[in-house]
Amino acid sequence: MPASLTVRYFAGARAAANGVSTERAEASSLFELTQLLTDRHGERLGLVLKSASFLVDGLACHDRRAPLPTGATIDVLPPFAGG
Repeated sequence: MPASLTVRYFAGARAAANGVSTERAEASSLFELTQLLTDRHGERLGLVLKSASFLVDGLACHDRRAPLPTGATIDVLPPFAGG
């Protein structure tokens, strides 16, 4: 069952999402979420999501197939220049 999530975009991810900074989504995993967000905002965001880092309730998540908890906040962090 998909979890109800808050997605927050930062820097280049926000630009690629057409300036949206926060939105609601429902997905069971980061893999599913990235597909949903790419469908919603287009391939420009999809490219950013492929190399982005994700925080789930403030903790780095590297397993894109791990289940997401309902009510979680997902931070989308694109690669940043200079480290």
